[in-house]
Amino acid sequence: MSKIVVEKSPPLKGTVRVSGAKNSALPILAASLLGTEDIVLEDVPNLKDVDVFCEVLSLLGAKVNRYDGGKIVINSANIDKYENPYELMSKMRASFLVMGPLLARLKHAKTSMPGGCAIGTRPIDLHLKGFKALGADIDVEHGYVGASAEKLVGDRIYLDFPSVGATENIMMAAALAEGETVLDNAAMEPEIVDLANFLSKMGADIKGAGTSSIRIRGVEKLGGAVHSVIPDRIEAGTYMVASAITGGDIIIENVIPSHIKPAIAKLRETGCEIWENGDKIRVIGNKQLKPIDIKTLPYPGFPTDLQAQFMALMTVTEGTSVIIETVFENRFMHVDELKRMGANIKIDGRSAIVQGVETLASAPVKATDLRAGAALILAGLVADGNTVIDNIYHIDRGYDGIEKKLATLGAKISRIE
Repeated sequence: MSKIVVEKSPPLKGTVRVSGAKNSALPILAASLLGTEDIVLEDVPNLKDVDVFCEVLSLLGAKVNRYDGGKIVINSANIDKYENPYELMSKMRASFLVMGPLLARLKHAKTSMPGGCAIGTRPIDLHLKGFKALGADIDVEHGYVGASAEKLVGDRIYLDFPSVGATENIMMAAALAEGETVLDNAAMEPEIVDLANFLSKMGADIKGAGTSSIRIRGVEKLGGAVHSVIPDRIEAGTYMVASAITGGDIIIENVIPSHIKPAIAKLRETGCEIWENGDKIRVIGNKQLKPIDIKTLPYPGFPTDLQAQFMALMTVTEGTSVIIETVFENRFMHVDELKRMGANIKIDGRSAIVQGVETLASAPVKATDLRAGAALILAGLVADGNTVIDNIYHIDRGYDGIEKKLATLGAKISRIE
C-alpha cells in the first residue's frame, strides 16, 4: 500500500493550478444520467472518487469515455439498469446521487446505504423526504434503499437542514417531474450553482440556485451539453494554508476568490498577505502568525472541509485558537494524529482548543479521512524529521496529484509503495 513521506520543507514558492472541484464533478457525473445525447465534461479531476463514479455510470448502461486532460464524454441514452451495486456504494457515499436521476429517467432506483469517510452521520432522510414529496414510494430494508414512482410531480419541499447532497438529488429528480418544484432552505454552495448551470445547458428550467430557494420547472427530456467543472475551492484553500504554514509565497491559479472568502478572511486575520487578481490568488506567509477562532457553517460560512487544514496551521501558531465544528460530529479524528506529532489540542464536545507549539515532530500517522490526510501533509511540511502518512487512499479520493503539485513548490514530499 502506498504512503506519503513528508520532510520538513523550506518556505514554499511558485505557482500551482487548482483542479476541477471534486464536489462539483460527482453530482454532474450523476446528472449525466438524465441526458439523452452526448455530454462532454472538461476539467474533471483525476481522482479515485471519479474513477468509482465512472464505473457506476458504466454498470448502469451509460457509455463513458475518458481522455487525458480531464475530459470525459458520456452518453446515457440507453441506460437500462437502476441498481447501484453495494461494492461501489460502499467505496463512496456520493454515488447515492444516482438515485434522483435514475428515479427521474427510469421511475425506479435502488442502492445500498451510503459509505465514504467516517466523519459523522450524514443521513439520507432528507433525500428520501424529497423523493416522497415528488410522488415516489420508498422502500428501506436489509441495508438497501429503493424508490419507485409511476410519475414524479412537482411539489414544495422544505429541507430541515441545507444538505448539499439532498439539494442536488432533489434538483435532479425534479428536472424531469411534471409541474414546478420549489426547494426551500436549499444548500447554497457554489457546487449547487455549477450543477444547476450544467442541467440548464441540457435543457432544464432551474432558477434560484445559489440562494436558499430553488425553483425547478420539469421538462419532458434533457439532451446533451458541454461543460467545464468549476475550480476546487477546498484544494485552493489547502494550498493557501501550505503557503501560510511554511511562510511561503504561492500564486494559486484557476481559483474563484468569491468561493473562498472565509478562508481568505481567516488567513488575513493570522497576518498573511493575500492578493486577488482575477482567477489567481497570491498568499504570502508571515513568520509571526496570530491565533484565530473558527466556526464551521454551511456555505457561505467557513467550510467544514477546511477545518482540519486550518487546525494544522494553528498547531504551530503562537497563542490559543478555538475551532468549533457544527457540521459533522466526528470531524476531529485528525486530532489524535496531530497530537502524535506534538500538537497541543484539547477537545471539549464540538470545540477544539489549540495551543500553538514551537515545533512539531515527525511521527508515523494515518489519514483518518480525506481532509485529515491533507492536514497531516501540511503538518509534515513544518515537522522535524520525516512524517510517514498511511491510509492515503483517502487523500487520493479528493486531491489530484497533491504530492506532485507541492513538490513543484519546493516541498520535500514523495509517495512510496
